[in-house]
Amino acid sequence: MTAILEKPKPSLADTDFPLIFERSVAGRRGVIPPQAKLAQNLNLEDLFGAQNLRSSPPKLPEVSELDLVRHYTGLANRQMSVDANFYPLGSCTMKYNPKVHETVAPWFTDLHPYQDPSTAQGALELLHNLASSLGQITGMDAVTLQPAAGAHGEFTGILMIRKYFALKGELEQRRVVICPDAAHGTNPATAAMAGFEVVEIPGNERGEVDFDALKAALGTHVAAIMLTNPNTLGIFETRILEIAKAAHEFGVQLYYDGANTNAIVGRARPGDMGFDVIHLNLHKTFTVPHGGGGPGTGPVGVKAHLEPFLPTPIIVKTGETFALDFDRPQTIGRVRSHYGNFGNLVRAYTYIRSLGAEGLHDVSSMAVLNANYLRKKVQQQGYTIAYDRVNMHEFVAVPPKGLTSQGEKLELHTLDIAKGLLDYGVHPMTVYFPLVVPEAMMMEPTETESLETLDHYADVLGEILRKAKTNSDWLEHAPYNTVVRRLDEVMAAKKPVLSFKKFSGL
Repeated sequence: MTAILEKPKPSLADTDFPLIFERSVAGRRGVIPPQAKLAQNLNLEDLFGAQNLRSSPPKLPEVSELDLVRHYTGLANRQMSVDANFYPLGSCTMKYNPKVHETVAPWFTDLHPYQDPSTAQGALELLHNLASSLGQITGMDAVTLQPAAGAHGEFTGILMIRKYFALKGELEQRRVVICPDAAHGTNPATAAMAGFEVVEIPGNERGEVDFDALKAALGTHVAAIMLTNPNTLGIFETRILEIAKAAHEFGVQLYYDGANTNAIVGRARPGDMGFDVIHLNLHKTFTVPHGGGGPGTGPVGVKAHLEPFLPTPIIVKTGETFALDFDRPQTIGRVRSHYGNFGNLVRAYTYIRSLGAEGLHDVSSMAVLNANYLRKKVQQQGYTIAYDRVNMHEFVAVPPKGLTSQGEKLELHTLDIAKGLLDYGVHPMTVYFPLVVPEAMMMEPTETESLETLDHYADVLGEILRKAKTNSDWLEHAPYNTVVRRLDEVMAAKKPVLSFKKFSGL
């Protein structure tokens, strides 16, 4: 047992940490902004209109630069982050973001999205090369980089499938999109938003799609099947080629949810499995920061028959010149302002070029190795594995049954275990998902974590069980050493407090 398990860290709840407004002292200043230099005979009213100018200065905190730095550093130290903590979030691929990204991304900060393309050839070349690389990695013929996130990419892909059937005159009959019962929640939501009916297909005892049920649901009334492979249970769909053949016999399009691409990148290509369209989460597999809900990046790749429907503009290369092509009569139209979240596209391109084909192959190899190692370690600590077979990049565990505490039967809940992890400086895994596994704990260690980190995490999970057996009340009231104790999460979602009340409305 490591020392950190035996010696709890000091509570942050009792730490005196004044907020930025409480540090404010009249007349104190940390920075002097540059004065605007206006042309002769021009003033702010001419530029912005008198009605848009403030009548009084904003009531901002007045602090020194040092106080400001300490304020934000203090806030950062109160949070969990990939740089500071292990994040075993299943299906989210919260892996380390190399700092070389932050060196390269600012190289392009002097560009403007609306400047003449002839003056931004380097940026266009980077985007063109990134799209080409992603096409090669996924086995797709064309790629758009516009979508701002995975779900946005899903919607873009389904809209292209919709346009494809509309031009074939089949849209009225193809009203159904098939989704597995373990699918990411965005899959059925995307299909419904695009105007389709959703049919759910159950899984089998091995954690894969029930192939017979899927075949029975197919027909010319189906537009698409949305699959993740490996699926959300961390299991590879071993009959994927049969699924693709069965779908294509009815003209059904096969859609690949790329959230779990980290398990196969550089090793297997969805296009070779028979998929017609795919979205990628660059903020997962390709180490773009998640960024607190955005900005993400969700490129979409398609096979040749769907290429005419890609969003405009498309970057084209003629000779050695790159340009934006808006002349695409069958396009679904623009889905994002400018050309996607450019800074994050730079980060993803840096990641791909720094690793190369061999490096990407190693990424998936280590991601799968780490996940299988951790699965066995967690099992040895007493947890139950939902589908106890060789998994890919993630697996689903559940709390053990039959434990007793002081002679009484102990009923453990996933939420309590997740809260207990916080006291050990570990971010909780994904909880209660997928919904097909009661009390699910979905864990994904990624390839960037060391053997020592995985061993420590398994030890922490084991320590939580041992503490619960000794004192059942302990786990029900965890965490103890965080900035705030256990919250009413339902009320926090329904009635969030989003501002510092004392200074709200300023």
